[in-house]
This record gives sequence, structure tokens and C-alpha cells, in this order.
Amino acid sequence: MAVVARYLELLSRCRGGGDARPIARIQAALVTSGLLRCSAELHDALVRALASSARPHLALPLYAHLHRSGLLPTPHTLPSLLKSLALSPGAPGARRLALAVHAHAVKLGLTGFLLVNNALIRVHASLIGCLPDAHLLLRTSASVDASTFNTLITVHARAGRVADARSLFDEMPAKNVVSWSAMVNGYVQAGDGKEALVVFSRMQAEGVRPEDTVLVGVLAACAQLGALEQGKWVHGYLKANSISITVFLGTALVDMYAKCGEVQLGMEVFEGMKDKNVLAWTTMIKGLAMHGRGSEALILFSQMERSGVNPDDIAFIGALCACTHTGLVDKGKELFNSMVRRYRIKPKIEHYGCMVDLLARNGLLSEAREMVEKMPMKPDALIWGALMAGCRFHKNVEMAEYVIKHWIELEPDKSGAYVLLANIYSASGRHASAREIRHQMREKGVDKTPGCSNVEIRGVIHQFIAGDLSHPRIKDILTKWHEIDIRIRTEEGYVPDKKEALLDIEEEEKEGALSRHSEKLAIAFALISTSDNTPIRIVKNLRVCQDCHHVTKLISKVYRREIIVRDRTRFHLFKDGSCSCKDYW
Repeated sequence: MAVVARYLELLSRCRGGGDARPIARIQAALVTSGLLRCSAELHDALVRALASSARPHLALPLYAHLHRSGLLPTPHTLPSLLKSLALSPGAPGARRLALAVHAHAVKLGLTGFLLVNNALIRVHASLIGCLPDAHLLLRTSASVDASTFNTLITVHARAGRVADARSLFDEMPAKNVVSWSAMVNGYVQAGDGKEALVVFSRMQAEGVRPEDTVLVGVLAACAQLGALEQGKWVHGYLKANSISITVFLGTALVDMYAKCGEVQLGMEVFEGMKDKNVLAWTTMIKGLAMHGRGSEALILFSQMERSGVNPDDIAFIGALCACTHTGLVDKGKELFNSMVRRYRIKPKIEHYGCMVDLLARNGLLSEAREMVEKMPMKPDALIWGALMAGCRFHKNVEMAEYVIKHWIELEPDKSGAYVLLANIYSASGRHASAREIRHQMREKGVDKTPGCSNVEIRGVIHQFIAGDLSHPRIKDILTKWHEIDIRIRTEEGYVPDKKEALLDIEEEEKEGALSRHSEKLAIAFALISTSDNTPIRIVKNLRVCQDCHHVTKLISKVYRREIIVRDRTRFHLFKDGSCSCKDYW
């Protein structure tokens, strides 16, 4: 018995170590000594250790050996075995084996054990992929706990079924920090940062102390919304509670500050991080790039290489984006070649997208088209969209007509291709062609994605949608916009750019449509809601149109305000009548 106890202690030390070789040596010794044939407890310990190792599939033959030895599994064996199956989805017959283990659990009367039942729910929800069966197990279980619900909440959230996850969450008799984390991160993954922050606020009200996983999710929600004040609160919470800034928290902070328009604060966090992995470097590089600080981003990329951290495919996307936002064509080509020749990284469609965008934006439309045609994979909508953006910027109607034929095949029900082509026609004076595109959109039932802008005022996110006049202070907002309009016309000679207004409305209505673009409403609201000299931060879901870009430059000059706008592709810092993008976006 002392020998068995010694082996059990050795195996317990192996759990979570990753390396399966020590476990294999112990298993060999147990087989040689004959001890394994007469101890279910040793089988259980081996299965548990292997399930937490780098080779979890090795636990499967042990279970068969257990039965051949005439032994019965313990209530701890099956959860570990099911875990090993879930971690080895590519193993031959993994799903069939999981069902067989379920049958064994029923036959041996082990389904009454909470650990076994939770493991069965987990494997049905994830590996087998049958959520109805997982729900049936939940409803018919003799006993359930927070872990039972957390399993299903997490699976639903990861599958994008956040409403189902929320129903389970609200039904739970007792929630723990894992439950809250699953819901916060589920909403973040679904792109609903606002609801993620609502859940986090409720979590605080109930006195649950947040852990790293929750805080990382909250920071991601702040990054989505541009909620700088709430993001700063999290940073302050970490400092006040002397919580160590792990590489995951640090990276989330860098990402939050960069996406909330405070890239310099992100750089301070980055420089203070003791440990930096390739994701941390990449996040900082991409943050600098989206703020138009491409040269600094590329210097940082070189520093990463010198530090001994090899860039991965995502890091190269960040570096190529830096070239795109700064117009560094030759450097972009150099990086693309280095990725292939030096690091042996096979370019993905995202890398080709960066290169097509870089070439097209710099007027090298023929070269960009050639790259698209020679790509080893079929171009997607993002590739065609990048090429179309170059056509729009350089008013190349012929190339745009070539692009739209391919783009519409991929996204016949989305408005992006139609709207860009209509704008190109309009800018080139071909108004009849532009009207024909709008007519096609109406016939096909294609609706233009409405512009949506968020602005944070004293920790509260206010959302504005183009043309929507439902905000409780809309009268004050429109009065302020009228004042803005008069000032930029009289002081700066502003004339509305109607080329991108809808072509199927009367001419006198176009100015009204432009004035109700979401970022203009958000800026007007910010001006009446904040004190002088306070920066205004806007997050928009679409690319800023030319008229709004021009107007925001004028507002920054007339009202002496810094205005930071994050649109779909980059940041714009408007100050004293100019923009950090230098009208290149």
C-alpha cells in the first residue's frame, strides 16, 4: 500500500505539467511491477494526469486496460476521461467514444455523481455538439451547481447564442465569478460591449470581486465602445488593489487605450510590462498604426525582432497596416517579402488584403489588380473592398466597374459595393449612373447600413444613428448643430459636399440629410455636454464620409476642440483645422 501511495503522490505532482513523458515513465513502471492491473485508483490517477498533459489522448487506452483488468472506474475517472476526449476532438472516434463512456456511466450508476454529470453535460455541449441533450441532462439531473450552468453558458456564448446564455445565467440559483466572466465575455464576443458593461455593473452591485478573466472582458468591451472613462476605472482598480499586470491584462489595457484614442497611455502601459509576448507587441504595433503613427509602429516591429520575439502572421498584419496608414509602399513590399523568405510564413488572405489596400490607396491600381488576380486563394469581399476604396480615392470609374462585378457576386445583399460605386459615379459627374445604382439597390431590397456613432459623457455611452431623432436632448442637439453650421459657413466658408448624400432625394433635402449624419449629432451633443477644452471622442461603425471629415476639421478649429474619431479603418485626430490622417483614409 505504501508503494501505491508513493506512485499516487508522484502522479499528483504530474498534473497540469504539460509534459507527458514523466507520466509515461511512471506508467511503464506500474505495468512492469504488475501494480496497475490491481488498482482502479492508479488507473484513475494516470487518466487524470494524462488528461492535463500535452497528450490527453493517451488516457483512452488506459480506460480500456482498466476494464480488461476487471476493475471499475471511480467517480473521478470518467470526468478526467471525458476531459481527455474533449481535448482530443481529432482523435479517431472521439465522439463515439464519448457516447460509449456515457453509456458506461449509466450502466455503472455513476450519473448521480455531480462531477460525472457535469462532465457529461460539457462533452455533449462541446465535443458531441448536441445542445438539446446537454439541456436535457441539466433538467433531469439529481443535483446541479454553478459549474453545471457555467458549462452551458460558456458553450452558448462561444457559439454566439448569447440570448440563450443569458437565459441560463438569469435562471442560475447561485452565480460565481466564472458565471459573470462567461456572460461578460459572451457579450463582448457578440459585439455587444454595452450589455457587457451592464452585466459588469450588476456584478459589482452584488459584491462579486472580479478576476482577471472578467477584467480582460470589461476592457475589451470598453475598447469596442470607446468607453475611455470606464477603461481608466479598471486600470485604477488594478492599481488600487495592487493587482499584478499580467501579460493578458497588460495587452487588454494597451488595446483599450489605443482603441479609445489614448495610444500614448497605451504605450506607457506597454513599456511598463515586465513580460511581453508576440500578442502584446502586435497590439501596440497595431495601435500605433491605426493612429497614423506608422513610422513608430515599424520601429517597434524592429525592436520586437531584436528582442528575440519572432513575429507571427498576425504581427505582420499589424506591420503591413502601419505601412497602409502611412503610405509606405516600398516598406510594405519589403515586409511582405521578409515574411515569406525570412520567417517562412505563408501569406493569408489578410496579408494580401493589406497589400492590395496599400497599393490601391497609393494609386497603383493596376499593380493592386494584378496582385488580386494572382493570389493563391479566391479573393473575398474585403479584398474587393480594399481595391474599390482605392478606386474611390483616385476616382477610377473603369476599375470600379470591374471590381463591383466580383464584389456583388460575394455579397449581393450588402450595400457596401453599391454605395461606393454610386459615390464614385457621383464624384465623377456621372449622376445618372449613380441614380441607376440606387435604383438597383431599391429593386434588390439592399439597404444602406446606417451610420452609428458612440460618444462617452461622464462614463455614460450615448449612441446616435444617422437620421434618428429619438435622443431625449435632440432639440438641444439640433439647435447646437444649427449654431455650428452658421459658424463654419460664416467663419470658414463651409459649403456642404452633397456628392455623397442620397441621390434619390430633392436637392434642398440633401443638406438636411448630411446634417443628421451620426457623428455630427454626436459632436453637437458632446459640445453641449462637456466643458471647453475637453477632448471629444467618437466611435463610428462606418468609414467617415468626406463631408463629415471636412466639417469636423472646421469644428476643431472654430471651437478650439480636439476631436478624436475612430471609424471602421483608423483614428482621426482633428485639431486646429487639420487631421492626423492628412486626408489619407
